[in-house]
Amino acid sequence: MTSDDPAWGGPSREIDRRMALAREWDELVEEVRRLPGFEDFLRPPSLETLLPAAADGPVVIVNVSRWRCDALIVTREGVELVPLPHLSLDEVVERVGFYLRTVGHFEDAGKGRDGNSRDAVARELRGLETDLGDVLAWCWDSIAAPVLERLGLTEAPADGAPWPKLWWCPTGPLTLLPLHAAGRHGTDGAAVMDRVISSYTPTLRALLEARRPRPDAEVTAGDALLVVALPDTPGQPSLPNVRREVEMLSRLGTPVVLEGSAATVAGVGAALPSHRWVHFSCHGQQHLDDPSRGGLLLYDGMLTVNDISSRQYRGDLAFLSACKTATGGLNLPDEAITLAAALHYTGYRHVIATLWSVWDDSAADVTETVYRHIRDGAALRPERSAHALHEAVRELRRRDPDRPSVWTPFTHTGP
Repeated sequence: MTSDDPAWGGPSREIDRRMALAREWDELVEEVRRLPGFEDFLRPPSLETLLPAAADGPVVIVNVSRWRCDALIVTREGVELVPLPHLSLDEVVERVGFYLRTVGHFEDAGKGRDGNSRDAVARELRGLETDLGDVLAWCWDSIAAPVLERLGLTEAPADGAPWPKLWWCPTGPLTLLPLHAAGRHGTDGAAVMDRVISSYTPTLRALLEARRPRPDAEVTAGDALLVVALPDTPGQPSLPNVRREVEMLSRLGTPVVLEGSAATVAGVGAALPSHRWVHFSCHGQQHLDDPSRGGLLLYDGMLTVNDISSRQYRGDLAFLSACKTATGGLNLPDEAITLAAALHYTGYRHVIATLWSVWDDSAADVTETVYRHIRDGAALRPERSAHALHEAVRELRRRDPDRPSVWTPFTHTGP
């Protein structure tokens, strides 16, 4: 039987069927758009609906392409274009490659591989710190300084004055770079963290959603912090400062602690939906070629980005005191496939995470400072977390100004 056989119906009947289905689809879409809140269903969002994302400060979208590179500064009033003439896609790719090799070498040098002596390791680390500083200076000259100049953020706020806030929304390979730490840190005031508090957002829509009120999720003193702690993970180096973090967090109230063999993938997955505050103190991993496989190393396996993305939460704060939890992938950098982004997209308003492996003692120092700032009696105030992390990172830099590997990795995502 051929397509022209009357029993089959012929091509004209198939065309009629497809046209009928197309009309039905259009009618269903229009029906959905008549529902309250669904007026823009399957439409690109209008600019007017996105501008409220900048209610508390500008959002800077940094666009990189082979044709030109620009920053789009989104404010409540509109969008301003800032050309970035000293930025090019080829140089961004080259700088990102150099940056990834540098932070990768930190781990190798720190472990003293290949029989390196302590002095040799120290010399190599000093060289790597210089390389990382060069990346931060390039980010400042090519991206951050022109943006802050256009915004009029030319110096630190006066003593006692509130710090301004800014949200970075990088695109393409720039998602892998620490724009929040850009600066010539040997020069007073020539750094992002000396002029503004930085946060990240994967998209304007994600920031809008995070700002949306939750009348059913008011902070109460009875809420318990979930602490996932693994000082010793099978097959991984020990993390002695994890116990320091657990002891400090226990002084905040009565947290629910899943420690050691109790911190399994199933146990943690079951506990997350019933806690609005969660603190992970453990190892983390990221696969640059397949970032959805990255995640947190628990006692019996990895809690992956895919595992997190399959659920919905009503969380206020996820603190990831673990390595590489804000690191994306190489193949799809615009997709923002990181554990931090997964937790943010699935319902945690505020996420503190790291861009690469962090020093164990530095992670504990940051934890102590952040919780000291966001504690309010027996409750936590996550809305203070960006400011708290800013203070913690500046304190680390004050103590170790020549070691950007200590204070650069920590990031905040959220409103």
